[in-house]
Amino acid sequence: MTRDEILEEFRAADALLEGHFILSSGLRSSRYLQCARVLMDPKRGSRLAEALAARIPADLRAQITAVVSPAMGGVIAGHEMARALGVEAMFVERPTGTFELRRGFRLAAGQKVLMMEDVVTTGLSSREAIRAIEEAGGQVIAMASLVDRSGGNAVFEVPFFSLLQLDVPTYEPDALPPELAAIPAIKPGSRASA
Repeated sequence: MTRDEILEEFRAADALLEGHFILSSGLRSSRYLQCARVLMDPKRGSRLAEALAARIPADLRAQITAVVSPAMGGVIAGHEMARALGVEAMFVERPTGTFELRRGFRLAAGQKVLMMEDVVTTGLSSREAIRAIEEAGGQVIAMASLVDRSGGNAVFEVPFFSLLQLDVPTYEPDALPPELAAIPAIKPGSRASA
């Protein structure tokens, strides 16, 4: 898929929003990606995951035996990526504030894992999820996300693949450009009421 085709998938799902958004980090942005909307359509989710899987070199793809993603946002993306790779899908969650495998999910010692996200912004939660996977016995050999909006700043100790790199400036609340300051801010996404 080309960049334009990928962006069209997001636009068709009303998943690429424009306005004044409060991100979970507290920073502000003029664009927001709601990956849950792009993944609502299973066929669209499958197309995107297959396109992303194709970007992972064949020799690395062949080693992956499981996909693990962080709950909540990464669960569907991880499931679709596991389907594209023909392996099992699992997820880590934070019942007490720290990621862990639950629900009977288990990784064999040294099992080779792809850690899958929907969107990477800073990479902090991705690194936390990778740590949890490794503590559970897995070996993360690659990291992937539908969207990398880190501006190239998210760095991992394993190869990182994304379907779309989207560079969207973010601003401190007290340093907004005038055009953004003139629009009421909203907090979309899964932490909207936080």
